[in-house]
Amino acid sequence: MTISDPRPSAEEGREFVQSLARGLSIIQAFGAERETMTLTEVAEATGLSRAAARRFLHTLETLGFVGRDGRRFFLRPPILCLGYAYLSSVAWWRVAQPFMEEVAAEVHESCSASVLDRHEVVYLARVPTRRIMSVNLSIGSRLPAYCTSMGRVLLSHLPPAELDRYLAESSRIKHTERTQTDEGALRPILERARADGYSLVDQELDAGVCSLAVPVFDRAGRCIAALNVGAHSMRYSGEKLLEDVLPVLLDASRKITRALPT
Repeated sequence: MTISDPRPSAEEGREFVQSLARGLSIIQAFGAERETMTLTEVAEATGLSRAAARRFLHTLETLGFVGRDGRRFFLRPPILCLGYAYLSSVAWWRVAQPFMEEVAAEVHESCSASVLDRHEVVYLARVPTRRIMSVNLSIGSRLPAYCTSMGRVLLSHLPPAELDRYLAESSRIKHTERTQTDEGALRPILERARADGYSLVDQELDAGVCSLAVPVFDRAGRCIAALNVGAHSMRYSGEKLLEDVLPVLLDASRKITRALPT
């Protein structure tokens, strides 16, 4: 997988700092599947030349964000400052945590909250259960928006122009035989999610897993996040999720909104 070289849009013009974007692409190249990389592997993952990758790695190493063991580079703990700077600026996830714990305790399933980042949902809060799920998720995990319940809730609240751009630019693949990828099928699904106030996804991302999500609104009525419960389909069918879990999720969402600072 190669992380594409960022290109500025026509509107950004001279204000876009290409070198900063390329430096950030190196940080993004590391992850669970690439915990350590050689210089050559970094260059291949980012699409940069070896010379450019070497300069950026040297800079990041000097700043303490990257370490090196022989020929292999790896991220160091100071990189967490970047993520926590964002989390500390987002008030709702701290407010949401106790209500999510109540949801997980009541339904005996994991409860998560996420936001939309381009074509994916990013997990910002999660209260797990001890049950073993085939999808291992934690804060910072990313999943495709089009085939997840939280993603569909968030997409359903996008302005029309932004939704059009998402559908035009996103890559959509079939993760299971049930995955909906066609734009003609997704649009009415998203319209219904907005009208109903929830999204139910039955085994479209992962076989045997159902999930249900609702929006979380700020005091001005804007959708700022999605809240969900995921469960194995043998424990919770779609119908049972709607009957037993939807009222709990909606109540938690309302409590989060009321608890947000004005």
